[in-house]
Amino acid sequence: MERRLGVVGIVVTERENVAARLNAILSEYGDIIVGRMGVPYRDRQVSVIALIVDGTTDQIGALTGKLGSLPGVSVKSALTPK
Repeated sequence: MERRLGVVGIVVTERENVAARLNAILSEYGDIIVGRMGVPYRDRQVSVIALIVDGTTDQIGALTGKLGSLPGVSVKSALTPK
């Protein structure tokens, strides 16, 4: 299957409740994560994470699906065309 390059934006509003599970998921998919930047935005009580990913659409979809199923986590992705 063809690999795609993309970005995944993650906004976490309930950090205390999901941090461990979120980091476990990111570790599970570490082989497709090229880069990660996390910024705690304390004024707004949220954390924002940006990922650069390089994987198949199935891998990236599985990653974003698991992250998006966590309470208080919003996920959006953009991938290169085929």
